[in-house]
Amino acid sequence: MRARPQQPPTEIFKALSDPIRWDIVLQMASVDELACVTLEDTLPVSKPTISYHIKTLYQAGLINVRKSGRNYFYSLRREVLHQLLDELGELAPAHRPPARDEDGLPSSGPPRERPGAPEHAEEAVVPTW
Repeated sequence: MRARPQQPPTEIFKALSDPIRWDIVLQMASVDELACVTLEDTLPVSKPTISYHIKTLYQAGLINVRKSGRNYFYSLRREVLHQLLDELGELAPAHRPPARDEDGLPSSGPPRERPGAPEHAEEAVVPTW
């Protein structure tokens, strides 16, 4: 099987969200190439379930698969994870602008009291789900 092109971040996150798949990725991260028989020995699931999880990781573009004889070997596509981290870094850069108060001015401490508001007034919380 050949490596797949980069998938959208949502597909990568879906693939990484399962505990078994996360364990597979952790095992692959510690070696250059991981044999399928190693997963069979270390995971608490059946061979068909391992195959399903490998297929999901492959379709998400997170792993490469190599067949040699009757054996399969897997390697983590680290560049995909690096690219994902870079994209996340762009969403939340290390240097963020300072928080602004309701007047649009940089906030320099605890929120200011609104004129005319009671001393111990609580702000309303609106659920967004």
